[in-house]
Amino acid sequence: MRTGPRKKKNFVFSRLNVLFFIVFALFSILILRLGFVQIVEGETHLKSLERTSNATARIDAPRGLMYDRFGYVVVDNELELSLTYTSQSQTRDTEEMLDVARKLEQLIEVDTSKITERDRKDYWLLQASREERLELVSLEERKEIDDPQEEYALELERITDEHLNSLTEEDERILAIFRQMNQGYALTPQRIKRDISEEEAHSIAEKLDELPGVDILRDSRRKYPYGNSLRSVFGNTGSIPREQLNNYLAKGYERSDIVGTSYLELQYEDVLRGQKAVVESTTTSSAGDMIEQTINEQLGSRGNDLVLAIDMEMQQYLDDIVERRISQNPGAFINEGSAYVVMMDPKTGDILAMTGYSTNQENDHIGVVNKAFEMGSSIKGASVLTGFQTGVASPGTVFYDRPIDLPGTPIKKSVRNYGAVSSQRALEVSSNVYMFEIAMRMAGYNYNSKCCWNSETIERAYNEARYYFSQFGLGTETGIDLPSEYTGVNGGVQQAGNLLDLMIGQFDTYTTMQLAQYISTIANDGYRMQPRLVTEIREPSADKDSRGAVVQQFEPRVLNRIDMTDAQIRDVQQGFRRVSTNGTASRFFANKTYTTATKTGTAQVRVAVGEGENRRFIDGNNQALVGYAPYDDPEVAFAIIVPYAKRDSAPGANADLARDIGAEMLDTYFELKERREGPTLADDPVLEDFEGNE
Repeated sequence: MRTGPRKKKNFVFSRLNVLFFIVFALFSILILRLGFVQIVEGETHLKSLERTSNATARIDAPRGLMYDRFGYVVVDNELELSLTYTSQSQTRDTEEMLDVARKLEQLIEVDTSKITERDRKDYWLLQASREERLELVSLEERKEIDDPQEEYALELERITDEHLNSLTEEDERILAIFRQMNQGYALTPQRIKRDISEEEAHSIAEKLDELPGVDILRDSRRKYPYGNSLRSVFGNTGSIPREQLNNYLAKGYERSDIVGTSYLELQYEDVLRGQKAVVESTTTSSAGDMIEQTINEQLGSRGNDLVLAIDMEMQQYLDDIVERRISQNPGAFINEGSAYVVMMDPKTGDILAMTGYSTNQENDHIGVVNKAFEMGSSIKGASVLTGFQTGVASPGTVFYDRPIDLPGTPIKKSVRNYGAVSSQRALEVSSNVYMFEIAMRMAGYNYNSKCCWNSETIERAYNEARYYFSQFGLGTETGIDLPSEYTGVNGGVQQAGNLLDLMIGQFDTYTTMQLAQYISTIANDGYRMQPRLVTEIREPSADKDSRGAVVQQFEPRVLNRIDMTDAQIRDVQQGFRRVSTNGTASRFFANKTYTTATKTGTAQVRVAVGEGENRRFIDGNNQALVGYAPYDDPEVAFAIIVPYAKRDSAPGANADLARDIGAEMLDTYFELKERREGPTLADDPVLEDFEGNE
């Protein structure tokens, strides 16, 4: 029987059957899977092939403008392009950033002036090899240091000038770019350079695919058509300060936003901030190819505009008057020459003009609210009215002007012995002794009988004097619409002799704005008005030459009415009038076509000069002048302080600087009422730079 081959054939057939079965099973599974994918998951996979992506871009809008009271644009915007960098992840890729900085250095001009020594050291370490860093801090030293920050600090400490001198000019430019890139927040655009040129923009645009995170954005910065006039008062804009970031984010700001950082820009940030344009892009793609794109744009708008109380034409004249008068008298000052002036409408609180000038700092307009001085006899109106209110004197009260000799105090007196003087006469000739009598009597002391005061009565007199002074705005906030107003120095409660000094303006210090509010209160029959720089908020207008609709109008605000009676106030007003007609300011104001009421002041001060062992003190004067005009119906009140001038007898001294400024200023004011030509545009408008400095 031939059974062997049949068995072998049956065995092969069985194996083939198994193989076919396995193949059949696999194909069945594949068919079932394909069916599942097509029928059950088909829609899902179709969506993966046809993708729709949404992107939203927010484009900054320009800030609102500022106009003067007559409609001249005093703060404008200059449109420009900015170069930005956005880090691509929460953790910074230093190597990528350096690579981008190196490429950008070839494409843009860079300012390296803001690089610090610490910046250079950090950059040197970034570039250094491991061997170079081990030369600074050995491996053995590193093993003994647990804190990486301490290790890095030691490296920084050991970097020498020789190391830093190895940095090339190209390195410096790369560092300047890298420094700006590194100051931003993760995933947030950081401005690297503002106002890039068209050529720079074109070069960058051609290489954007090689510059991850780099972009070019439409931007704007502040422009000042009238140069530096009031520049410091307008304030600066810049990146959000880190300590205020959370506050701004809570208000809906983005980390990269530009905000007001000082003075009017900061005070009115919510008003000036523009409404960003929003561009929403919807893109539909299939298999990697775009088949449809829809773009919706929500237009942005410029921020609301501010209308200021400032008269820019008068402002320019005032700037010129003060600068010229100070510059023409370089020998009249102990150190640098300076002066501060405020012109104010006493009935509304409108600040018509304000200026500050220093031969070292030049434009120091903001100094009228953040610098304080002893104002001398200019504050005697408040002293007399304080005496009236406390009952130690009344209109017509006569005191005898003669030297006052108190125990433990140098003899105190007026410029000369005036004999019997009334309150009005005391203001006219600027009697110190009249004010001393008020101070002593407020403390319960009678000079003739040498009785009687003590520490309690002296302290009470200090407190009473400052309380009533504050009703005029002296030693307290004026309410001016600027942040961080300075209130001067309160000398506290000292000896009895210092109480007398307080009443003649030679103890506490006051700002020029406080002094202007004080004289305005007297001019306004005892009503203290809140000083204001902004009178209106308006909608932005397409035509800058015409202002938009009024959003909000600020009404003049009375802060308080002083406690004194109309008759008491009138007595001081008449005394101030006598200063102009027969007294210490008559040579400057008696023969004007307009009528004035004024009060002069000269505070004797000691001025420090020199440094270290060469430091010494020189006696000087603060010259002050306050006043208002016209006398019968005041429309302008003013305060002037010329600090740290030489004593009248010193070589080169000029005792008339404050009065010269005051007379020329008022002449100009009344001339402008008859004929106006408008403010003069600067030959080259001032532009705000990246960090808010010119």
